[in-house]
Formats: sequence, C-alpha cells, structure tokens
Amino acid sequence: MSHNSFGHLFRFTTWGESHGPALGAVVDGCPPGLRLSEADIQPFLDARRPGTSRFTTQRREPDAVRILSGVFEGRTTGTPISLMIENVDQRSKDYSDVAKAYRPGHADYAYDAKYGFRDYRGGGRSSARETAARVAAGAVARLVIPEVTITAWVESIGGDAIDPAAFDVAEIGRNPFFCPDAAAALRWEALVDGARKAGSSLGAVVACRAEGVSAGWGAPLYAKLDAELASAAMSINAVKGVEIGAGFSAAALSGEANADPMRPGEGGPAFLANHAGGIAGGISTGQPVTLRVAFKPTSSILTPVETIGPDGQAATIATKGRHDPCVGIRGVPVVEAMVALVLADQKLRHRGQVG
Repeated sequence: MSHNSFGHLFRFTTWGESHGPALGAVVDGCPPGLRLSEADIQPFLDARRPGTSRFTTQRREPDAVRILSGVFEGRTTGTPISLMIENVDQRSKDYSDVAKAYRPGHADYAYDAKYGFRDYRGGGRSSARETAARVAAGAVARLVIPEVTITAWVESIGGDAIDPAAFDVAEIGRNPFFCPDAAAALRWEALVDGARKAGSSLGAVVACRAEGVSAGWGAPLYAKLDAELASAAMSINAVKGVEIGAGFSAAALSGEANADPMRPGEGGPAFLANHAGGIAGGISTGQPVTLRVAFKPTSSILTPVETIGPDGQAATIATKGRHDPCVGIRGVPVVEAMVALVLADQKLRHRGQVG
C-alpha cells in the first residue's frame, strides 16, 4: 500500500529521504507542449533552500534540480516528468542520540510503532527535507495554471502577528521571513534569534492567496476544493491546522456578517466580502482563494526534554544537528507549491467533466 502520491489527473509522487543520496518527485498527467526547463523550477527551490539566513537551518544544500524525463526540446511530452535533487550536506553522525531516544513531538516513535524500525538520520521521510520535492513538483503545476497568481507570506511567528494595515506585498521578498510588514520583520529577527540561542523553536502561521482562479473548480461532495486544499496543507511536515477564508473566526459571526453579499458586476457577480475564502459548496466562486496554515514549533531542539528510548526506558534528549528555529518560515514556498498542485489538478478535472 503506497501513500506517497497526491492528486488525480495531475498527480505527483515524492521519493527519497533526508540523508539519502537524493530525493525528488515524479509528476504524471502534465499536459504536453508546455515549455519547461530546470530554470523554471530553480527559483522556487531557491526560496525554500536551507542556509540562506541565520534564521533557518545552516545545512548547506544547493537544491539544484535535474529533469530526468518527460521533457524533449524544452517542452513537456505528456509523459511522467522525473525530477531529482541531490543531497550533498548530510551529517548523519549528528543523529546518533536520536537512534537511542525518541524526540517528543517528532515522528520517531510513531514510525517505530508503525514499521517496526525507522531511518533516524534526520527523520528520513518525516523530515521537512522532503518538501523540496513538493516545491519542484509545484513549479511544474504552475505551468498548468498560468492565469493564477499564488502568493504566500508569514502572518505571525511565536504569536507575534503582522499589522494588516501595514501589509505590503513587495516587502515579502525583501526580508528573510517572507513578511509583508517591515516592522514585524524587524521584531521577528530578535524573536527568532532568541529562540535559536536558547536552544528552542517557534511556531508560525503562513497565509496564502490565489488570485485568478476561475469560478467552477472543485466538485461536490468528495472533491471539494477547500477539502483538497486542507488535505494538501495538512500533509506538509509540521502543519497542525488549516483555515479556509474566515476559518474558525466564522464561528463567532452572525449569518448576515458571515455572508459574502453580491451585486451585479461585469461578467459575473461583484462580491462585497470574502469570508468563504473564494469557495462555496466546495467550488470556486471566482474570488481569491485564501487559506491560513499553522506550523508547530520545530521538534528538534537543543533544550533537553524527557522521553523514552526504543527499549521503553526513561531518557532525556537534546537534539544536536542543524535545525530551523522556526520551520514555518521555509514553509511559505511549500504552501504555495501545494496550492498550485491542487489547483492544477482541479483545473484539469473541471475541464474533463464540463469541457
């Protein structure tokens, strides 16, 4: 039984481990004739790449992607596209203690309970390193939805949120936090530095908006666009919660306050609000699709915590190695990739059903 694939008509499978020789993805169902080269994928991998600032893991990986199949003379052929990213900076010796004791909050014990053994080097498949393959696949998905613009950003770190009034989309690419609020980015420098120096970590909330999604994508009842976006986001390592549109705050609103009023517009309705996050009944409305994704604090920390070992005996563990003090920061390009993968698949399925 395999659970390493995602999608329907546009489908991808990731492979590889954190400390193996390489990892990658196989993308199946990509339409033929689309221009594709490594240069189209690399910028997205560079955004996720480790070691780009002191606020992320200092593992040095170039994350250079190679296209092994599915492209001829610069265009997709319609056959499976195989993508490979080599691992070049593994330090497996840093995980000798992890072999002897489970990291609380990590997948160590759960993997042992399921499989009877585990790859303790960096967490194997449970490592966030796997998300590099998703980002590569997501770059291919964007070719299928050129009409859609996907933008994600960090909305809060450690509970310290941006000021919505100070939102500047141009600011997202100017700081190492993907933060649209320059003042918040300055605060986060001290916040993340403090957690790193203390041997601890912080959680974060990543928000994402997809503009240009046509009305009609998604289907009732078991192919709802919002359900698949939630599934895609929840599959990302360290994600513990997803909201679509107003999300949990909608539960505190009255019916009239939560409604998205419509007035006549050019070519369709003009919406006066977007509490639904651009999705109604599981189908896109033509409004921007919006979601928020909660990342837990990184479980690999230097602060000693109580645990047990594989023998069931009490132990204490402080995780050595190079880890993100806030894994949500590099989660931004991963969230974008998963949204692109869902939207590409839903677009093809919509076209397949209604023409």
